[in-house]
Amino acid sequence: MWNYEKRLQYPVNIKTPNAKVAQYIMSQYGGPDGEINASLRYLSQRFTAPNRICRGVLNDVGTEELAHLEIVSTIVHQLTQNLSMEEIENSGFGPYYIDHTIGIWPQAAAGVPLNSCEFQSKGDPITDLFENLAAEQKARSTYDNILRVVKDMPEVADPIRFLRAREVVHFQRFGEALRSLQDQLDAKNFYAFNPSFDAPTKCE
Repeated sequence: MWNYEKRLQYPVNIKTPNAKVAQYIMSQYGGPDGEINASLRYLSQRFTAPNRICRGVLNDVGTEELAHLEIVSTIVHQLTQNLSMEEIENSGFGPYYIDHTIGIWPQAAAGVPLNSCEFQSKGDPITDLFENLAAEQKARSTYDNILRVVKDMPEVADPIRFLRAREVVHFQRFGEALRSLQDQLDAKNFYAFNPSFDAPTKCE
């Protein structure tokens, strides 16, 4: 279904390694609000989406999150290239290095491994879309936090700003998907039932 283009959605060209910053960025790879869980969440939720608009948005955004995963991975890789053992030890990167050398492995900034509990797919489109709206805001907040830390490192901050901007766009698209769902429901109380399971909806 997918065609892979061998280029990043936004260029990354980091010349100065920094293992400490890499640990912060890693959280958007496999942390609680990272790109892995976002992509899996949206691509899984699309199967119970009740209309084509919702399915399309979930598919598009889930696919783009894979591209963002690639950008975050590239940032981490470039920040950890050619590190000396002294740099690894002094940056606090030692525990990660012992387990993974400088391979890309999903964990939060605090070192907690990827947790699939953050990857929600409830099967109720109202629930799922509100979950996604919150997820995009949490990811934006994480990028805000990263930007405060890397504000003096333009080669890192530029791609992070791009990723942050896309979270805002994703939030808006999920809002449009939610509106399309609410407009088609044959009920004033959207929360009375699961529209993809309990009651028929006016699907296109």
